[in-house]
Amino acid sequence: MEQLTNYKREDRYSQQTIEALMVHYREILRLLGEDPEREGLVKTPERVAKAMSFITKGYSEDPIAILRSAMFKEEYKQMVVVKDIELFSVCEHHMLPFIGKAHVAYIPNGYITGLSKIARVVECFARRLQVQERLTVQIRDSIQQALNPVGVAVVIEASHTCMQMRGVEKQGSSTTTSAFTGIFLSDPRTRDEFMQLIRR
Repeated sequence: MEQLTNYKREDRYSQQTIEALMVHYREILRLLGEDPEREGLVKTPERVAKAMSFITKGYSEDPIAILRSAMFKEEYKQMVVVKDIELFSVCEHHMLPFIGKAHVAYIPNGYITGLSKIARVVECFARRLQVQERLTVQIRDSIQQALNPVGVAVVIEASHTCMQMRGVEKQGSSTTTSAFTGIFLSDPRTRDEFMQLIRR
């Protein structure tokens, strides 16, 4: 019996962009020594074009608008922490994935935002060609700009397949980056509290 649901995911693509990308991916397959017409590869250019469009969908999203779409006046003055936010991004140097977690905190200054909006901002910037250092700062700056909090803290821990699959091939390596504003910079106790909370 067919199961009914109230939710249906629908991916939307620019057909013009997909078709243009497909031409290039067919040529890439050919240059790599493959036959793009063989059975297993016939639909690969389309699949990769759609995958890359999804992986880089962050270019069409506005992180400030995301945060302000659920912005509420609130007199809460303590730290808000959203930790272990999964992130999947693509290294702009080799176009290989890096995967990890983001930990984000802010101390409100009259306004809060929906907790899911913090995760959406992480995804918005992660779904672009990136370097981890820039990603960390972009998340921090967008929250600071949108909410004007007392301070923002962002820590990202990630593993980079460009280090694991090629080059030095160091399988167990990971990279940690951090960025702070306001009280997280000026008050070591506040920064230490944040670091303790994300380590628990």
